[in-house]
Amino acid sequence: MNKLIVVSQPEKWPIIMDHTSIITSQDYLTNPKYAELKNVRVFNLSDKYNYQSKGYYVSLLAEARGHTSIPNISNLVDLGEKKLVKIVSEDFEEEIQKSLKLIKSQEFTLSIYFGQNVAQKYRELSSLIFRHFQIPFLRVIFKHTTKWNIKSIKAISLTEIPTDHLESMHYFASEFFSKKRYDSPKANKAEYDLAILVQNNDPAPPSNPKAIKKFTDLAEKMNFYVEIISPKDLHRLSSFDALFIRQSTEVNNEAYAFARKAQQDGLAIVDYPDAILKCCNKVFMAEALHKNGVPTPKTMIIHKDNTHEVLKVTGLPCVLKSPDSTFSFGVKKAKTKEEFESLTTEMFKTSDLIIAQEFTYSEYDWRIGILDNKPFYACRYFMAKGHWQIYNWSADKKDDQDGNADCFAVEDVPEQVMKAALKSAKIMGKGLYGIDVKVVNGKALVIEINDNPNIDFGVEDGLYGDAVYTTILQAFKNRLNSKQDS
Repeated sequence: MNKLIVVSQPEKWPIIMDHTSIITSQDYLTNPKYAELKNVRVFNLSDKYNYQSKGYYVSLLAEARGHTSIPNISNLVDLGEKKLVKIVSEDFEEEIQKSLKLIKSQEFTLSIYFGQNVAQKYRELSSLIFRHFQIPFLRVIFKHTTKWNIKSIKAISLTEIPTDHLESMHYFASEFFSKKRYDSPKANKAEYDLAILVQNNDPAPPSNPKAIKKFTDLAEKMNFYVEIISPKDLHRLSSFDALFIRQSTEVNNEAYAFARKAQQDGLAIVDYPDAILKCCNKVFMAEALHKNGVPTPKTMIIHKDNTHEVLKVTGLPCVLKSPDSTFSFGVKKAKTKEEFESLTTEMFKTSDLIIAQEFTYSEYDWRIGILDNKPFYACRYFMAKGHWQIYNWSADKKDDQDGNADCFAVEDVPEQVMKAALKSAKIMGKGLYGIDVKVVNGKALVIEINDNPNIDFGVEDGLYGDAVYTTILQAFKNRLNSKQDS
C-alpha cells in the first residue's frame, strides 16, 4: 500500500521511507494524479482540521477517492463533539487516575504525538486517547477537582509543538509510518492485519470460543496479525486491513455498521453489508428465491389486507417469520386458525409485512457452507429434542436448545441439495453463506440463506478440520492480494 504524508510545509519533515511521499495539502487537493491512485493510505498532518479548511477537505476527498485516511472525517467530527470529552473521561478513567496520581498541580497538559508522549510514564494514556480520536497531534488538558477529568481535547499544528519536543515527535512519526497498524506503538511484521468482531454475551454467536482461537492461531501461521475486537471498537476499524464478523448480524446492530464502514474504508470483509441487508430480511429472501426459481416451501408475503388468503396457500400448521428473524428467533408455528390470527396480530405490531410458509417437517436440515460460490463444508443439523426447529430457545436445559449435527464430504451431498444451495448463494453474490435445505417427499427445498453461518469448533469442522478455517482465511488473503495488484 502506498503512503502519502500530507503536510503544510514539506521542508519541515525530514522523513525518508519506501513507498512514502510527502506532499502538500494543496497538491493532494488539486493534482489530478493523486485522485487516480489506488491502494493509498493518507496521513493528514495539515495545520488545521476545522470545517471547510484544507485539512478537512484532505480527509473528505480521501474518503471520496477510496483512500484510507488518518484521521478520517468521522475522527474530525468526533473531535468537535464536546460530549465525547465526557465519554472519553469515563471510558479511560482508571488509566487517567493511575497516570496522573502523582501530579500536584490542579491542571496538567498532555501532548500526544502519533499516540506517544515524550515521557514514558504517560505512554499508555496517550495511546488510549489516540486510539479513540486518531488525530496525529493532540493536546489534552486535564483538570483536578475531586479527581482528574479531561477539560479539553484539541488538534494542534506543527507550529504549536515545542522546539524541545520536535526530535521526539519526528522519531515517533518515523516509527508510526513504518508500521502496518496505526493505532498502537506496538510493531508487528505480519503481512496483513485482521480484526475479528466478537460480541460478549452474544445470545447466538456464530463461532464458539474454541473456533475463534482456531481462526486466530491459523491466521497467525498465515502471516496475519489478528486482534479480537468488540462493538466498542468501530473507531479503530480503519487501522486494519480486513474484518471478519463473528457476532450475530442484523441491519440495526453493530455488525452492519462495522461492515458498512469496512467497505467504505476499503477493508477486505466477510460479511459484506449488502449480504447482511439481504439475508437478514426474509421478505427480500422470499422474493429473490421465488424470482430466481429456487424451490422453497409454499411461501407468501402477507400484510393486514391479505391474511384471509394465507391459509389457502400454506395450510396448517403454518410457519410465521418476522422479516428480520435470525437463529430461529422471531419464528413461530401456528397449529390452528385461532393461533394464526393471534400470532399475526401480534407480529403486525412491529412489522408491516410477515412471511408465511407451509410447515415442512424433516428429521434434519442440510447446511451447505459456501464461500465465493464454492462449497467447502456440509452438515446435517438435526431438530432440537422434542422440537420442530434445530434451535429451541425455550428449552429448560441449555443442552436441549439445539440438536445434534454430523458432517459430510461436499461430493457426497445429494445432487439436488447441492444444486439448490449453489443456486441460492449465487443470487446473493460473493461472500460467505450457509444455505439451509430440507428434503421433503424427495424434493430439495431451500429454507434459509444465512449471511453469517456458524463455524463452530467440533461441529462444522467435524470432517475437514483446519481446512474449514484456512479456506476462509485464504479468501481474505486473496481479496487483499488482488487489491495490491490492481
